[in-house]
Amino acid sequence: MASEQRFVEFIVEQIETTREIRYRKMFGEYAIYCDDKVVALVCDNQLFIKPTGAGRAFIGDVTEAPPYPGAKPSFLIDEKMEDRRWLSELIEVTFNELPMPKKKKK
Repeated sequence: MASEQRFVEFIVEQIETTREIRYRKMFGEYAIYCDDKVVALVCDNQLFIKPTGAGRAFIGDVTEAPPYPGAKPSFLIDEKMEDRRWLSELIEVTFNELPMPKKKKK
């Protein structure tokens, strides 16, 4: 089942940061970008945050699940999605630990 765009827009609206937050549709699902880094995926109307040590420490009791069949597990966020401050801080600590994307060759 593909994710609904209005669900993705809700997630993006929850994230308060000075960085650019955007989403991009990919294979019927969505990637959420913070500046140019993919920090999360939305699959089947569920929010999956890229796993990092800082994110794990911030969340505490982490629920992990693959966002789609064959994918590596990510942090599944469900109950705290509506807590803007918490979600925004999670996105920030995740962003800070992820490497910059590699430049694409032309």
